[in-house]
Amino acid sequence: MLFITTLSHELRFGGYGRRMSTYATTNPATGETLQTFESLDDAGVEDALARATAAFEGWRAATPAERAQALARTADLYEERAEELAATITTEMGKRKKEALGEVQLAADIYRWYSEHGPALLEPESLDVPGAQESLVETEPIGPLVGVMPWNYPYYQVARFVAPNLMVGNTILLKHAGICAASALLMEELLHKGGVPVDAYINVFASTDQIATMIADPRVQGVSLTGSEAAGASVAETAGKNLKKAVLELGGSDAFLVLGDADVDSVLDIAATARLSNTGQACNSPKRFIVPRDVHDRFVAGLTERFEGSALGDPADENVDVGPLSSVSARDGVVEQVRKAVEQGASLHTGGDAVDGDGAFMRPAVLSGITPEMDAYSEEIFGPVAMVYPVDSVDEAVALANDTSFGLSGSVWSTDLDRAKEIADRLEVGMAYVNEHGTTLPGLPFGGVKRSGFGRELGKWGMGEFVNTRLRRTSRK
Repeated sequence: MLFITTLSHELRFGGYGRRMSTYATTNPATGETLQTFESLDDAGVEDALARATAAFEGWRAATPAERAQALARTADLYEERAEELAATITTEMGKRKKEALGEVQLAADIYRWYSEHGPALLEPESLDVPGAQESLVETEPIGPLVGVMPWNYPYYQVARFVAPNLMVGNTILLKHAGICAASALLMEELLHKGGVPVDAYINVFASTDQIATMIADPRVQGVSLTGSEAAGASVAETAGKNLKKAVLELGGSDAFLVLGDADVDSVLDIAATARLSNTGQACNSPKRFIVPRDVHDRFVAGLTERFEGSALGDPADENVDVGPLSSVSARDGVVEQVRKAVEQGASLHTGGDAVDGDGAFMRPAVLSGITPEMDAYSEEIFGPVAMVYPVDSVDEAVALANDTSFGLSGSVWSTDLDRAKEIADRLEVGMAYVNEHGTTLPGLPFGGVKRSGFGRELGKWGMGEFVNTRLRRTSRK
């Protein structure tokens, strides 16, 4: 995954950088920097650590019902201020207005789900194990946690880490991406107004060195990161050296397997929409379209037609289908990946070039003819680029889908549901779908395998990562 701005630029290339993080709102549709934000100094880091630690005892002592009430009120505030929240991320990272409003609602739904289901999930579980009067499993919080979040889904990514862990009773130190400072401050404000104590959730405009310091600090009990492979490896190394739990959600190169009996035209509509959603900047976006050889040319032509027919422009314009990438540097990186694929022998059917003028726009691209020797075969392309592969059998399709270092999600498309489910079960992923792709809901687990990371978020699984699952066993005298 090529996101996480400030952190990824330093962590992606081999460790924690020395430069200070820069937090600023730069509109990717215009290139104009609208606001800058002051980063923490080292005294501020210590203050944040001390406050989160001191707040832990009080927050864990609150009843589950009280914590749930704070999350429910936070959900209400997200819905009440949806227009403001959506406009903020449209400005700072270029999300289309419709998609921004959808993300705000999804975040609200996550906070509400945990407010409704969290108390029951924290109920002690009695085990039917002989030899004692009682064997009880209790779920307890463990303390302050560090969260390092990316820019591509500013509200959703935070909610899926924060909601379950606040519900459990942990406290949070949240470092957002450098371009998402405005939305980071809004999230902090809404959680506090919702009833989460000021020191139980602290937004930190920290540098990568400072995040490393926080992870290593004995007061911090765990870290969750969404970002690139290198970022995850660096954070996991720091966490491991200090015996801290880590949850990592990293890159993805999701396969989209179309079987011979699928309705190609309807699948093409879904494929194009899914790949262009969020301007292709989603870890679980379908990036590799694997189709029967006899429909390959039709599929390529269909994607090309749909990509060329998608209106490109200002994400605040409701008539626009594709907005800018998050930054000029992100755009240029994707354009370079496409250029290199063509240089190495891939066929480019449309797009792939930067749009002249201000902003971080590029024309959506369709590639075919990609072979294992090409960089694009093994890289994640984090932008509006579709890669189409022909295969001669289902076994070849599955082998190709699994021939990647990533394992986030994948999908199978067919009218024969039983057969499709059997094929989906062969995918080496954390999330396998039939006739849908990338579905995320508060009650469903989210996470991957292989180099896509480890650990799970959302649902009951999100409440089980940063807890002490404690056994209390009582024997008769």
